[in-house]
Amino acid sequence: MENAVIQLRGLTKCYGKLKAVDDLNLVVNKGEIFGLLGPNGAGKTTAILMMLGLTEPTAGTAEVCGYNATANPIAVKRKVGYMPDSVGFYDSMTALENLLYIARLNGVAEAEVKERAHDMLKEVGLGADINKKTGAFSRGMKQRLGLADVLIKQPEVIILDEPTLGIDPSGVKEFLALIRQLSRQQGLTVLLSSHHLHQVQQVCDRVGIFVGGKLLVEGNLDQLSRNLFAEENYVVDITLKEPVATPWRLEHALLQMEAVEKIAVNDNNIEIACSQNVTPDIVRFFVNENFDITGVQQKEYGLDEIYQKYFENNLTENTDEKPGGFFQKSFLQKSKQ
Repeated sequence: MENAVIQLRGLTKCYGKLKAVDDLNLVVNKGEIFGLLGPNGAGKTTAILMMLGLTEPTAGTAEVCGYNATANPIAVKRKVGYMPDSVGFYDSMTALENLLYIARLNGVAEAEVKERAHDMLKEVGLGADINKKTGAFSRGMKQRLGLADVLIKQPEVIILDEPTLGIDPSGVKEFLALIRQLSRQQGLTVLLSSHHLHQVQQVCDRVGIFVGGKLLVEGNLDQLSRNLFAEENYVVDITLKEPVATPWRLEHALLQMEAVEKIAVNDNNIEIACSQNVTPDIVRFFVNENFDITGVQQKEYGLDEIYQKYFENNLTENTDEKPGGFFQKSFLQKSKQ
């Protein structure tokens, strides 16, 4: 593809009989933020290491910025910035000293190294902490410094492996907003690996659900929602002031409306499933029928619902009954925390 920056074809990694990554095919385009979403142990980090040329695939190829990651790992490393889940710095050195050291290691010209380091620290919100020793940094501050570390060589692609681990909720929100801002301003391509559904949903253009070494589904949220919830893509919840006296009459009248397919009446709450968005028509109907409406809500399907729908036939009460059951349930529980 013309705009493809990352292309994985049949990428496979085996450790003995274990397939850590199983026939992974994926394209990430220029300027896109792609979320690789899956539980711990799914194979996300192994896939990333193959993209960086840090481990060889058993089969298949990883092409990044036009280079084969196995045949030309150095060329890939020049184009890609990588931030692992835990970033290490010299605690006795300041943020600026750490970044200058990294910049020189990456071959940044001495004439511009100081100016670029200052600019990067300001860009990631550490302008006031330039001379503070990193041993005194919080987890969130270290992640910001890690992002500056990744950006100092001006890469075309950044790969972030669980970048929000250990950061408080407000810090996570700021960090994700920063990633999105940098991607949009600089045209950066971002691959973000995470097991936090809500966080991925906030920042990514497309997501891929990755479990047991396999990419099970990928696309943007709208596409995934339409594919998985085709029969209930538009669901409107109407809340009335008083319970419905004759539910069957209301159901019959609503079903005469175009696009209305299913109705469920529960006291003063009516859930209406439609084949298209006819919310304004539904509201007008209730007003014309002299019902007092206290609430109208159109149901939206996020990653929680998409994940649950995708695996609803695989999740069992006994998590040991099916392979991956424990990981899938743990994934859903942790993503809601």
